[in-house]
Amino acid sequence: MTKKLDEVARFAGVSAVTVSRVLRNRPGVARETREAVLTALDVMGVERPSAFRSDRAPLVGLVVPDLQNPVFPGFCEVLAGALSKQGLMPVLCTRTADGVSEANYIEMLLRQNVAGIVFVGASYADAGPEQGRALREREVPVVLINAADGHRGSALISVDDEAAVEQAVAHLEALGHERIGLLLGPAGHVPSVHKLDAFARHLRRRGREGELSRLVAHAMFSMDGGAAAAPRLVEAGASAVVCASDALALGAIRRLRREGLVVPRDVSVVGFDDSPYMIATDPPLTTVRQPVAAMAAAAAKALVEQIEGRRLPVEEVLFEPELIVRGSTCTAPATVAARGGGGHETGS
Repeated sequence: MTKKLDEVARFAGVSAVTVSRVLRNRPGVARETREAVLTALDVMGVERPSAFRSDRAPLVGLVVPDLQNPVFPGFCEVLAGALSKQGLMPVLCTRTADGVSEANYIEMLLRQNVAGIVFVGASYADAGPEQGRALREREVPVVLINAADGHRGSALISVDDEAAVEQAVAHLEALGHERIGLLLGPAGHVPSVHKLDAFARHLRRRGREGELSRLVAHAMFSMDGGAAAAPRLVEAGASAVVCASDALALGAIRRLRREGLVVPRDVSVVGFDDSPYMIATDPPLTTVRQPVAAMAAAAAKALVEQIEGRRLPVEEVLFEPELIVRGSTCTAPATVAARGGGGHETGS
């Protein structure tokens, strides 16, 4: 224990004597020094003195499903910077291959008496009812970015998924594509449900609602998922595919190439997120950009306001996406063997 307290002292930049005074709640310790020691205790996994356990540690959990999708590190980078400026310490929590889940992280964060949690592309409902109940009972401030389920009662920051599909479909129709496929994430995933709703409305307006089941496919959010699902949409006659993530789009392009098709000459492909390096793929990916920086900044602001005791409106805050046209879309082929044009990069 003495060795552990020495580590706490080094982390806090104080003497072991000062750490001892804080642990005993002795007078004469400056507020800033006490907070530094308490933070060090949290980081080192040492239980706080009972007198300070009701205080929130300046730790904020950033819970993401994985780090394979580059949009998640993008959100975390902006969140970490914004929270650090407020004197808060972000802690990255992501599911691991060896079974560490959202539930495990929530339990660990609660033990550290965190100031709050931001869920990116996930929700505490994914972890289980016990964890959700514990967060509510402890009144831990929570913000959800692009929540994976229909949870209400927490601050919600989302991209307008319906507008994203409308932009992508309008772009493809302007290029002459009549049969457009939609490649989504797992059934029940709320952002995918919103995209599906927009696509269903599009088909109804054209009197083609009966084609919905043939022109929609679901897959896990990965390149493998995109590769597995894309051929079914092309077999259904789609000359273009709108994907719910850039990873799905890249997987679809790779599989279509293996099938002997050329993107965009034979099939146009649209992604979603505008992850880093999508301009450098082959072909450069046409995609719908999420305003990651603005959304992350809004989430950080909403969390800080909750930590400071201010109540937030429960309405979901929607951010407008932006279609970025590059080289993976072009004029629809007149026949299966037709040749189309190239692409270019613009923002619209």
